[in-house]
Amino acid sequence: MVKKNVVVLIVESFGREYIGALNKDLEGGKYKGYTPYVDAFIDKSTTFRYSFCNGRKSIDGMPSILSCIPMFVEPFILTPSSMNDYTGLAGILGQEGYETAFFHGAQNGSMGFQAFAQKTGFQHYFGRTEYEAAKGTNDFDGTWAIWDEPFLQYYAEEMGKMKQPFMTAVFTASSHHPFVIPEQYKEQFPEGKLEIHKCIRYTDMAIGKFFETASKQPWFENTIFVLTSDHTNGSDHDYYQTDLGGFCSPIIIYEPSHPKGQMIDKIAQQIDILPTILGMLGYQKPYFGFGIDLLNTPSEDTWAVNYLSGIYQYIKHGYVLQFDGQKTKAVYSLQDSLMQHNLVGKVKEQGQMEQELKAIIQQYMERMTQNRLKP
Repeated sequence: MVKKNVVVLIVESFGREYIGALNKDLEGGKYKGYTPYVDAFIDKSTTFRYSFCNGRKSIDGMPSILSCIPMFVEPFILTPSSMNDYTGLAGILGQEGYETAFFHGAQNGSMGFQAFAQKTGFQHYFGRTEYEAAKGTNDFDGTWAIWDEPFLQYYAEEMGKMKQPFMTAVFTASSHHPFVIPEQYKEQFPEGKLEIHKCIRYTDMAIGKFFETASKQPWFENTIFVLTSDHTNGSDHDYYQTDLGGFCSPIIIYEPSHPKGQMIDKIAQQIDILPTILGMLGYQKPYFGFGIDLLNTPSEDTWAVNYLSGIYQYIKHGYVLQFDGQKTKAVYSLQDSLMQHNLVGKVKEQGQMEQELKAIIQQYMERMTQNRLKP
């Protein structure tokens, strides 16, 4: 096994729509997006043609990204199954001698993140309490958390104090309702078409400064970075307002020692992050997860699943299948970006997709109720 550090950035509401580099065809190729720093970072990273979140809330993002558990019917953290025996990236790598830490600039205990981090093997937790003890109290945004720019700098500094190899995750907060940014940036990041756009610009700048600081650290070259969002948010393009478009999240993998700059023609989802990272590290022991190792799975075998208002959406074989738990309601070609042509009953792959989706749902429900979330 290669003992590389693993750093996961979960960026609040950072939907794929806001990122220019992932939308080169939008607005007839004229769309610039709101993320110049992340665009530059994508030029050195591995991304995927289709990439999705597994839920629509912050509390769905944590289990999907860090423990390979999707959201079906209700948020996993709020179900009795959250008391089950399970682990995550931190717990698995902790067993291999990694030091692990979770960072979130909100009030400690907020949204159950601290309890979830502890349960899944994070050895340390750095919240607003730890930040203010170290840095003072004037970086609180007045509503949610420490502003992203200072908190991400603190994150980079604290990793410098950890013993390698380490695994950390940070959950940012500034790109969240009520959509305010620090006073000194009001001129630099004016209002966009939507209220969130100025916050996305601010957070993008904060991410850029984080990588600038991290790149000077001795641990940087020996690290795998993953950047994704917890979920998506407000949209001003029709494509991102469809049932599927509302789940379009970036999944960006950056390895400074092997900068790639490639978009792979595969379907990716948050629950693939854990298996993909373990694959990159050459981890050989059994572990449990609902996703797949994207870099070692052929394109035709990649897939994604999510759940919205009673409907399961299953993406595979170039189609999106919508299933209500009993029967298929719709099938759309992935090329039908506005989901206007329902092909139910007209696609030869429909039967196979139904069987595969039923198997995924059955696995999920049985493992949850029987507490079988470990090998």
